[in-house]
Amino acid sequence: MANGQWYPPEWPDRIRALASGELTPATPRRAATVMLLREAPGAGTGTGRPEVHMLRRRASMAFAGGAYAYPGGGVDPRDDDLLVRWAGPAREVWADRLGVPDAATAQAVVCAAVRETYEEAGVLLAGPTADSVVGDTTGADWEADREALVVRDLSFAEFLDRRGLTLRSDLLGAWARWITPEFEPRRYDTFFFVAALPAGQRTRNASTEADRTVWIAPDEATAGYDSGELLMMPPTIATLRQLLPYASPAAALAAAPTRDLTPVLAQARLEEGELVLTWPGHDEFTKHIPTSSMSSTDPAGATGDAK
Repeated sequence: MANGQWYPPEWPDRIRALASGELTPATPRRAATVMLLREAPGAGTGTGRPEVHMLRRRASMAFAGGAYAYPGGGVDPRDDDLLVRWAGPAREVWADRLGVPDAATAQAVVCAAVRETYEEAGVLLAGPTADSVVGDTTGADWEADREALVVRDLSFAEFLDRRGLTLRSDLLGAWARWITPEFEPRRYDTFFFVAALPAGQRTRNASTEADRTVWIAPDEATAGYDSGELLMMPPTIATLRQLLPYASPAAALAAAPTRDLTPVLAQARLEEGELVLTWPGHDEFTKHIPTSSMSSTDPAGATGDAK
């Protein structure tokens, strides 16, 4: 293990099987995750350095236990209902930006980003009008709806319609896209977004998968990863490093439209007794691991931020 990356002992066999044609890659499931940003406390509006909201996955989790990540999860196909009240760029514009085939798919991806932020952090990027955001999502009735979303008794489209809310797609910026390696049994095509914490709302640990949540500056988080104190998966630390140049949440959001969304897909090969892993465009994750040293005791995953 190096800097929180995990190399499961079954990877060499799975990579061999993939190379020989014995293993058919699973189709990646679309997912979304959100880097929720706020200004550091005490800063003047628009001038404070950004902090990002992160959750630590419970150590008991089979996938990435103990790793820090962002709120995120899989796309619900029911959220392609085009009757959703919508503010911001048109769905067709989002489809082009995300590289998905149609407006309905784009809406489902954006809905997943907003839904997961609400489910896991209690923050809702939606409001009664196209230029407003709800100010308070606490109370028994809100919690009942949130829990219904978590267990998928309620789709996000239904939730928005029930409450007469408009989804604020203009509060999101598409940032990156990572796809789980072909040799993994569970695969995700994950879209990373940035968003700013709406005025009046607060985050809370609403996820059953997390034992801790923090607001942390990207430079502090990356330093913690580099020192081995904070465990993260490659997509998480890579996107954190990409936030470092920006002096405020507003600056990061302004930069989002120019971000390259070419999918990052890990590549692997077996070479002279080593497992060689590369993530195109991210040289820091290139690893040469002797297959004889791979251990199942390493504590975190290296394949994505979705559940």
